Amino acid sequence: MMPNSEQPTPSTSSEASSERDARFVQLFAQNQQRIAIYLKTLVPDQSAADDIFQETMLVLWREFDRFEHGTNFVAWSCTVALNQVRAWRKKQQRDRLQFSDEFLEALAHDLDAQEEQLHHRYQLLNDCLADLPDHHRQLIAYRYSAGQAVDEIAKQTQRSIDAVYRLLSRVRNTLQQCVDKKLIAEETA
Repeated sequence: MMPNSEQPTPSTSSEASSERDARFVQLFAQNQQRIAIYLKTLVPDQSAADDIFQETMLVLWREFDRFEHGTNFVAWSCTVALNQVRAWRKKQQRDRLQFSDEFLEALAHDLDAQEEQLHHRYQLLNDCLADLPDHHRQLIAYRYSAGQAVDEIAKQTQRSIDAVYRLLSRVRNTLQQCVDKKLIAEETA
């Protein structure tokens, strides 16, 4: 039997699969922070947001053949992420505090409209974090990257709980002022 010229041979199929994998990895690597921020804005629970991010990544990988190349990967990814949030919410129905679907839709719409601006502010925040003294940067990492409770941080850093709260407040204010200064400098440049 002669091979059909329109059917991919094993080697071309393998090459196409490798190209697909490489395209996905490139697009995902470029945009994973945006997707993670989007999810963390929609889901207040850090652990749940991380789980949903993992589920979203799997769905994006599985459904990547449906993505229309040349269109907006972030918008497509955020739509998938929003659907994963909806699925997660259905599983969480027994919790007392739930945002309504209308609120979630409105928040998602606002995030879509401000996506570029939020991403830019996130980049400025990272620049400001890099300028912090090491012990302040570590404190922020404990609290917001690792999601540690303040009492755990107090034990770990051998400070009182009040001292940790005060220091976190000062560092957050410093970061806010830093981002604001950078935004003003951009506007006046």
